[in-house]
Amino acid sequence: MPQQYLKKILTSRVYDVARETPLDQAFGLSRRLGYKVWLKREDSQDVFSFKIRGAYNKMAQLPEEVLKRGVVAASAGNHAQGVAMAAQHLKCQATIFMPVTTPTIKVAAVRNRGAKIKLTGDTYDETSVAAATFCEENDQTYIPPFDDPDIIAGQGTIGIELLNQHAGEIEAIFVPVGGGGLISGIATYIKQLRPKIKIIGVEPEDAASMTASLKKGRRVTLPHVGQFADGVAVRTVGKETFRICRRCVDDMVVVSTDEMCAAIKDIFEDTRSITEAAGALAVAGLKKYVQSGHSINGDLIAISTGANMNFDRLRHVSERAEIGERREAILCVTIPEKPGSFRAFCRMIGRRSVTEFNYRYADTEKAQIYVGLSVSDDADIDGLVQKLDERGYATVDLTDNELAKEHIRHMVGGRAPRIDDEMLFRFLFPERPGALSKFLDTLGDRFNISLFHYRNHGADYGRVLCGIQVPDESRKLLKTFLDKLGYEYSDESDNVAYRLFLG
Repeated sequence: MPQQYLKKILTSRVYDVARETPLDQAFGLSRRLGYKVWLKREDSQDVFSFKIRGAYNKMAQLPEEVLKRGVVAASAGNHAQGVAMAAQHLKCQATIFMPVTTPTIKVAAVRNRGAKIKLTGDTYDETSVAAATFCEENDQTYIPPFDDPDIIAGQGTIGIELLNQHAGEIEAIFVPVGGGGLISGIATYIKQLRPKIKIIGVEPEDAASMTASLKKGRRVTLPHVGQFADGVAVRTVGKETFRICRRCVDDMVVVSTDEMCAAIKDIFEDTRSITEAAGALAVAGLKKYVQSGHSINGDLIAISTGANMNFDRLRHVSERAEIGERREAILCVTIPEKPGSFRAFCRMIGRRSVTEFNYRYADTEKAQIYVGLSVSDDADIDGLVQKLDERGYATVDLTDNELAKEHIRHMVGGRAPRIDDEMLFRFLFPERPGALSKFLDTLGDRFNISLFHYRNHGADYGRVLCGIQVPDESRKLLKTFLDKLGYEYSDESDNVAYRLFLG
């Protein structure tokens, strides 16, 4: 298997359309982490993603009569752009199935390449089923996004470039993982020529299908995946890619949304380019690996895989980047409800910047404030909480509380008197035209809604916080109803942030 792939990688036809991308040192990251960090700039391809390599290599080897009938792909965006560009170059028709949640910048880019677009399904898995059905009905050829030897070989050409561009000691190469095509191609090549170099995959914590599969020793299908890093939002990794990863991948790192946002900022500060969330995954994983205390004896390389970022999402990224870097802490601090209390609190915290402050009168004796403060790292957060407690300020750390960061910060002061039997739920639903109306229509005529908060995050999933009045005897009925509703949800009725600010 390794020798077979080595030949396929070396003979791949990617350079008809792809370019050899630069390997740039990230001087800011290198200085902060204490090791030389390099970025393989696949975001600088003409389609702003590495996906053109595999897509073109697959399509360039198809017989002319097959190309004339047309090709089909299912993709959240980057593979779609690769197929569309390859079809444009090879002068064949491409039909691209994309989830309705795909960022508009990716949809527009595919359309501009002349491909036909069909927005179908809320997830990649739903979209791929529709694409496969279309292929059968129209006798066209499906171009898979990752689980195909020619796709894997095309992505593996990045490994050739890396070893040509960096002749020195390399400790590890960090690679984003969705279905596994990219890491399979790179790992297959690198391990045959430089087996001591570690290949480390990186996944979002809400879409870690390869991590789960490697732990179980078999492919695992996740019940659902998060959509912030839509380029790697895959519930089940490929059969062939899993087989390769079991043999060639040394380790996996799982990162949070906040850590991805921090990595997007890191890349921007070093390159002045803005990657998408999946494109920054490798940097987020590299940072986490270094901070975990691993022994490192060489340079570190991260694959910057894509820059198809919807402008709308930058608001969310900027909100979360400092938290992901552990430069901001979100705290609930109880202070006396009397004049001068906030001034005394600010004096006590010293020269720290207050990044956010939310408060509303609720009690004659004490006040709960939602406050953001500048910090340097996790240890600093722990020390700050301890110092506040010792000075008599009861403090709860909300820095990792998703409810607090998504909703509570915008609702502080929203206590309602005489609300009985309230339960609190967080919902996720695909951000698509009419989705919020459908949600309200489905929910509102069955139970009384006592609280509601919704924020649009561009192409990300819609996030709703909803308070519902539910008498004890109706709670079982409500759970049955919510399960049938079909939206991902979590019960937040016992969340400390809810109790402190809204309950």
